[in-house]
Amino acid sequence: MGFLLFSGATMALPAHAEAPKAPAQPSYAVTLTAYNAVPAQTDGDPLETASGAFSNPEVVAARSRDLADELPFGTVIEFDGSAISSENTCGYDVVAKNIGYRVIADTMNARYTKRVDVLFGTKAEYTTTDKGMKNAAEVLGICNGVAIRVVGRVAINKIPKTQAELSRIVRGIGNELAVK
Repeated sequence: MGFLLFSGATMALPAHAEAPKAPAQPSYAVTLTAYNAVPAQTDGDPLETASGAFSNPEVVAARSRDLADELPFGTVIEFDGSAISSENTCGYDVVAKNIGYRVIADTMNARYTKRVDVLFGTKAEYTTTDKGMKNAAEVLGICNGVAIRVVGRVAINKIPKTQAELSRIVRGIGNELAVK
Protein backbone atom coordinates (compact mmCIF):
# COMPACT_ATOMS: atom_id res chain seq x y z
CA MET A 1 0.00 0.00 0.00
CA GLY A 2 1.38 3.43 -0.86
CA PHE A 3 0.52 7.02 -0.17
CA LEU A 4 0.31 9.75 -2.73
CA LEU A 5 0.96 13.25 -1.46
CA PHE A 6 0.49 16.20 -3.75
CA SER A 7 2.80 19.14 -3.38
CA GLY A 8 1.20 21.91 -1.38
CA ALA A 9 -1.42 19.58 0.09
CA THR A 10 -1.93 19.47 3.82
CA MET A 11 -2.74 16.43 5.78
CA ALA A 12 -5.09 16.53 8.75
CA LEU A 13 -4.04 14.78 11.92
CA PRO A 14 -6.26 11.98 13.17
CA ALA A 15 -8.67 13.07 15.91
CA HIS A 16 -6.66 11.24 18.59
CA ALA A 17 -3.32 12.81 17.60
CA GLU A 18 -2.04 16.07 19.01
CA ALA A 19 -0.32 18.73 16.96
CA PRO A 20 3.33 19.09 17.88
CA LYS A 21 3.80 21.66 20.60
CA ALA A 22 6.52 24.25 20.61
CA PRO A 23 9.01 23.45 23.33
CA ALA A 24 8.27 25.32 26.53
CA GLN A 25 10.77 28.03 27.24
CA PRO A 26 12.41 27.85 30.64
CA SER A 27 11.24 30.21 33.33
CA TYR A 28 12.69 31.05 36.72
CA ALA A 29 11.49 32.78 39.88
CA VAL A 30 14.02 35.44 40.83
CA THR A 31 14.51 38.50 42.94
CA LEU A 32 14.44 41.48 40.61
CA THR A 33 16.59 44.51 41.35
CA ALA A 34 18.04 47.32 39.26
CA TYR A 35 21.29 49.22 38.84
CA ASN A 36 22.81 52.16 37.04
CA ALA A 37 26.02 52.26 35.00
CA VAL A 38 27.94 54.33 37.53
CA PRO A 39 31.28 53.48 39.21
CA ALA A 40 29.70 52.87 42.64
CA GLN A 41 27.42 50.16 41.20
CA THR A 42 29.74 48.44 38.71
CA ASP A 43 33.21 46.94 38.44
CA GLY A 44 35.88 48.62 36.36
CA ASP A 45 34.41 50.52 33.44
CA PRO A 46 30.71 51.33 34.01
CA LEU A 47 30.17 51.68 30.26
CA GLU A 48 31.17 48.07 29.55
CA THR A 49 29.37 44.98 30.83
CA ALA A 50 31.02 41.73 31.92
CA SER A 51 30.31 40.31 28.45
CA GLY A 52 32.10 43.21 26.77
CA ALA A 53 28.85 44.73 25.49
CA PHE A 54 28.02 48.42 25.92
CA SER A 55 26.07 49.21 29.12
CA ASN A 56 22.85 50.12 27.33
CA PRO A 57 20.14 50.93 29.90
CA GLU A 58 17.42 50.24 27.37
CA VAL A 59 18.13 46.53 26.86
CA VAL A 60 20.79 45.19 29.26
CA ALA A 61 20.29 43.06 32.37
CA ALA A 62 22.69 41.28 34.69
CA ARG A 63 22.20 37.92 36.34
CA SER A 64 23.65 36.44 39.50
CA ARG A 65 26.55 34.06 38.97
CA ASP A 66 24.56 31.02 40.10
CA LEU A 67 22.31 31.50 37.04
CA ALA A 68 25.20 31.59 34.53
CA ASP A 69 24.40 28.13 33.09
CA GLU A 70 20.67 28.85 32.74
CA LEU A 71 21.09 32.44 31.52
CA PRO A 72 24.33 32.74 29.54
CA PHE A 73 25.29 36.05 27.96
CA GLY A 74 22.99 36.83 25.02
CA THR A 75 19.88 35.26 26.58
CA VAL A 76 16.77 37.35 25.92
CA ILE A 77 14.26 37.36 28.78
CA GLU A 78 10.87 38.79 29.58
CA PHE A 79 9.43 39.53 33.00
CA ASP A 80 6.15 38.64 34.69
CA GLY A 81 5.50 40.46 37.93
CA SER A 82 1.99 39.06 38.42
CA ALA A 83 3.16 36.73 41.21
CA ILE A 84 4.56 39.56 43.33
CA SER A 85 2.72 39.39 46.63
CA SER A 86 0.76 42.36 47.94
CA GLU A 87 3.10 42.48 50.97
CA ASN A 88 6.02 43.16 48.63
CA THR A 89 6.58 46.90 48.55
CA CYS A 90 8.69 47.05 45.41
CA GLY A 91 7.84 49.46 42.61
CA TYR A 92 7.52 46.90 39.80
CA ASP A 93 4.13 48.19 38.66
CA VAL A 94 5.51 51.73 38.43
CA VAL A 95 8.59 50.93 36.31
CA ALA A 96 7.39 47.83 34.40
CA LYS A 97 6.88 49.91 31.25
CA ASN A 98 10.61 50.72 31.33
CA ILE A 99 11.71 47.09 31.64
CA GLY A 100 10.44 45.40 28.47
CA TYR A 101 12.58 42.57 27.12
CA ARG A 102 16.19 42.39 28.30
CA VAL A 103 19.40 40.75 27.13
CA ILE A 104 21.64 39.15 29.74
CA ALA A 105 24.98 40.88 29.18
CA ASP A 106 26.31 41.48 32.68
CA THR A 107 27.10 39.61 35.90
CA MET A 108 26.27 40.58 39.45
CA ASN A 109 28.49 40.53 42.51
CA ALA A 110 29.09 36.98 43.80
CA ARG A 111 27.23 37.70 47.07
CA TYR A 112 23.87 37.68 45.24
CA THR A 113 21.97 34.54 44.20
CA LYS A 114 18.80 33.91 42.19
CA ARG A 115 18.70 37.52 41.01
CA VAL A 116 18.31 39.50 37.84
CA ASP A 117 19.40 43.13 37.86
CA VAL A 118 17.92 45.46 35.21
CA LEU A 119 20.11 48.31 34.00
CA PHE A 120 18.34 51.67 34.03
CA GLY A 121 19.50 55.10 32.94
CA THR A 122 20.74 57.56 35.53
CA LYS A 123 18.04 60.18 34.96
CA ALA A 124 15.71 60.83 37.91
CA GLU A 125 12.36 60.54 36.15
CA TYR A 126 9.81 59.41 38.73
CA THR A 127 8.13 61.80 41.12
CA THR A 128 7.53 60.38 44.58
CA THR A 129 5.37 61.96 47.24
CA ASP A 130 8.01 61.89 49.96
CA LYS A 131 11.42 62.57 48.38
CA GLY A 132 10.96 64.43 45.10
CA MET A 133 12.37 62.84 41.94
CA LYS A 134 13.80 59.31 41.95
CA ASN A 135 15.63 57.11 39.47
CA ALA A 136 13.82 53.99 38.19
CA ALA A 137 16.34 51.75 40.02
CA GLU A 138 15.40 53.40 43.32
CA VAL A 139 11.69 53.16 42.57
CA LEU A 140 11.93 49.44 41.68
CA GLY A 141 13.77 48.48 44.86
CA ILE A 142 13.88 44.74 45.61
CA CYS A 143 11.07 42.65 44.08
CA ASN A 144 10.78 39.06 45.25
CA GLY A 145 8.93 36.42 43.25
CA VAL A 146 9.28 37.87 39.77
CA ALA A 147 9.10 35.25 37.02
CA ILE A 148 11.44 35.57 34.08
CA ARG A 149 11.05 33.57 30.90
CA VAL A 150 13.69 32.88 28.30
CA VAL A 151 12.39 34.03 24.91
CA GLY A 152 15.54 33.67 22.83
CA ARG A 153 19.21 34.38 22.39
CA VAL A 154 21.19 36.93 20.43
CA ALA A 155 24.87 37.15 19.69
CA ILE A 156 26.47 39.35 22.34
CA ASN A 157 28.03 41.52 19.63
CA LYS A 158 24.61 42.03 17.99
CA ILE A 159 22.54 43.22 20.93
CA PRO A 160 19.85 45.60 19.64
CA LYS A 161 20.19 49.22 20.73
CA THR A 162 16.52 49.85 21.52
CA GLN A 163 13.51 48.13 23.04
CA ALA A 164 11.71 48.54 19.72
CA GLU A 165 14.46 46.63 17.86
CA LEU A 166 14.59 43.92 20.53
CA SER A 167 10.81 43.57 20.51
CA ARG A 168 10.77 43.17 16.71
CA ILE A 169 13.37 40.41 16.97
CA VAL A 170 11.43 38.59 19.70
CA ARG A 171 8.22 38.80 17.66
CA GLY A 172 10.04 37.18 14.75
CA ILE A 173 10.33 40.16 12.47
CA GLY A 174 14.12 39.93 12.50
CA ASN A 175 16.08 36.73 11.98
CA GLU A 176 18.72 37.26 14.66
CA LEU A 177 16.90 35.34 17.42
CA ALA A 178 18.27 31.85 17.92
CA VAL A 179 15.43 30.43 20.05
CA LYS A 180 11.75 31.28 20.15
